[in-house]
Amino acid sequence: MTGQTAATGEADMLASLGPLPRISMQAFCETPEISRLIETASKDRRMTKTHVKVHMGGVMAAANYYHSAPTPNLIIVESMKQRVDLMAELDSLAEVCDAGTKVIVIGHVNDVELYRDLIRSGVSEYLVAPLQLFDLIRAVGDLYHNPEASPLGRVVAFVGAKGGCGASTVAHNVAWSIARQFESEVVLADMDLPFGTAGLDFNQDPVQGIAEAVQSPERLDEVYLDRLLSKCAEHLSLLAAPATLDRPYDFDEKSFDGLLDVMRGSIPTAILDVPHVWTRWSRQVLRSADEIVVVAAPDLANLRNAKNIVDFLKNARPNDAAPRLVLNQVGMPKRPEIRGEEFMRALDTDILAEIPFDIPLFGGAANNGQMISEVDPKNPVGATFDTIAQVITGRGEARRQKKSALAPLLERFRAKKSA
Repeated sequence: MTGQTAATGEADMLASLGPLPRISMQAFCETPEISRLIETASKDRRMTKTHVKVHMGGVMAAANYYHSAPTPNLIIVESMKQRVDLMAELDSLAEVCDAGTKVIVIGHVNDVELYRDLIRSGVSEYLVAPLQLFDLIRAVGDLYHNPEASPLGRVVAFVGAKGGCGASTVAHNVAWSIARQFESEVVLADMDLPFGTAGLDFNQDPVQGIAEAVQSPERLDEVYLDRLLSKCAEHLSLLAAPATLDRPYDFDEKSFDGLLDVMRGSIPTAILDVPHVWTRWSRQVLRSADEIVVVAAPDLANLRNAKNIVDFLKNARPNDAAPRLVLNQVGMPKRPEIRGEEFMRALDTDILAEIPFDIPLFGGAANNGQMISEVDPKNPVGATFDTIAQVITGRGEARRQKKSALAPLLERFRAKKSA
């Protein structure tokens, strides 16, 4: 086969591949050939939404790197080691991998037994070098486009127990924190179509957004959704509300189901800013979310409403974790407040975070179209939003125990070695 024929054949194969979703991917390469291949792949049009970083060094370099850094959606590691040494190195990587991270191993050993061991251990794919560009892009695409694969992302809904309690502000700052902390793609969907403030908070004025997504369900797919997004910051995009009153916004119960499915299949984290309304569609959105955060101010009306929302969701989602509770605007001068302990006792749930009342800080951020940590990076309120972000993405627990999909077989492998 001539070089021109081979290039034409690879181009034909690449043409059959669809675009990759908004994932973060990091590679650790031992040879310059694989490093150049991944760099070339990162510039392919199918990977324009994929954030790629390439490092030199193999499995152990990756394990050392992630001791102090969150793991991305996908790790690619190259290894020239034989089976026993490779499995031992993957043991070290498993100890620092966050839950949900996928791993592709590129090896130089064509060993069927090794391939089987790796797949059983939770490695997503094993590729044997040398590789073509098509092989790499197809392998990554198969992880996320396979109908049998688990959904890429999680949908987290924020809802206020009462109007004006600051649920939108909390949702916006947490979305920004996830994108900044973990360098992972986040989409913030403003579901308050007539009065949403996400565009103001991020100093954005897009001409289209969530209204087009919901009103054109027959067109809604990953490509169409991408056209409706407005970039707010690195790794953070906004699906904005129109915030106009030129039309009514009446929706059926399942009007947002298609949007949630597309986001779940193409975006690592989708944050829903759900307005304080009680309609068929808003109840369905809350029932459908993977995680729910109820934001309340420390007064009686908020306590009553928060209890009603939590009780409803516990009954509607009996097999899911209870909604998380955030108390906002705590410590407002001259306002009698209900203590957090009373909220926990009435709702039978723990408080995830308490955010103080601070008019100059929050008012200044809102007027400037900035997030709290942008206005004052050293303010402890920013650290509170970081904590909420860590917990709802599972990164808080993951950083402590670091249990990954690779662990089960590797534990058996250690036991077999010591026997």
